[in-house]
Amino acid sequence: MNPHLAQLQPYPFEKLRALFAGVTPNPQYKEIKLSIGEPQHATPQFIMDALHANLLGLANYPTTQGIPALRHAIYDWCNRRYGIEVDPESEILPVNGSREALFSFAQTVIDPTRAGGTPIVVSPNPFYQIYEGAAYLAGAEPRFLNNLPDNGFAFDYGQLSDAEWARVQLFYVCSPGNPTGKVLSLADWKTLFELSDKYGFIIASDECYSEIYFDEANPPIGGLQAAKLLGRSFDRLVMFSSLSKRSNVPGMRSGFVAGDAQILKKFLLYRTYHGCAMPPPIQAASVAAWNDEAHVLDNRNQYREKFATCTPLISEVLGTGMPDASFYLWAKTPIADTEFARGLLEHYNVVALPGSFLARESQGVNPGANFIRIALVAGLDECLEASRRIREFTQQL
Repeated sequence: MNPHLAQLQPYPFEKLRALFAGVTPNPQYKEIKLSIGEPQHATPQFIMDALHANLLGLANYPTTQGIPALRHAIYDWCNRRYGIEVDPESEILPVNGSREALFSFAQTVIDPTRAGGTPIVVSPNPFYQIYEGAAYLAGAEPRFLNNLPDNGFAFDYGQLSDAEWARVQLFYVCSPGNPTGKVLSLADWKTLFELSDKYGFIIASDECYSEIYFDEANPPIGGLQAAKLLGRSFDRLVMFSSLSKRSNVPGMRSGFVAGDAQILKKFLLYRTYHGCAMPPPIQAASVAAWNDEAHVLDNRNQYREKFATCTPLISEVLGTGMPDASFYLWAKTPIADTEFARGLLEHYNVVALPGSFLARESQGVNPGANFIRIALVAGLDECLEASRRIREFTQQL
């Protein structure tokens, strides 16, 4: 067996099942699940139609690089959304969802034989647990930079010494952040680029929540967009994007990576052997999805209404505010987050995720402790009802 498998921790939802063992939810309430970041808005009909219309493609082996129509649809979207030019032939690669790509990317770029000691992979903290697993299974050591409310959930780069930065080979950044909703500013990107220039590490920019935001005039800035605005190339920079949240198709497992052509050339080689080409019907449906913005605007409008309605109710008791973007509320709990989650399920049949399950202790702190992640992914009525129950439960503590 791969010895690194022993380093993997249980996934947050495994921990949640264990936490809830023996809890009997109050039968007076219907379950409302706000724990998992799974979009529950309806999948647009035209995407399903495109999928159905192309089922004959199942008779063909797909290419790992994807069909030209898909890469060009992604190019057009990047140009519309970010004002950037990415070469469809060398700087874009379709992937089976950002999760799969974020994991396999580390297996491609980490060099455990490089002189200087065990490679380091830097991750935000709290974080998407794929970053940690990808680091361990690539033979690297994950290091976590705490994102705390005291400094607006920004990175404190001083948590690593110069000697440690010299061992960093990969830096995962998530903007908008999961679970904090933090969006990196252009100044934030500039600082991160300067560190990459100094120490030579690769930046993996996880942007799967980029299309869930609240101000149409100020969409979140992307990593490649920031590079262009700062007059930089895409060297050592790869962005990861997905249709799951943007288009409400998490089961389609469709996304893309874009950026440094030399890195993507090696990533394509890895993926060719990995056997993870996107099925032809999914590629066709993805073309349709990337080419349409009307359904994305409707999706944002639904989230905007839910956040405007629910955030004030939860804020009254948990002090949370609107995130910069994404569909999570990151709310501080008056008791231990695990106790809060158990009590909320037992008394009001609402499922939320303890924040400590999304973080690791670093610098003597678990930055997810005494927080819960509330995913406003259900319909407006359910989210409103859940918000009322959360408020009532908290008031009774």
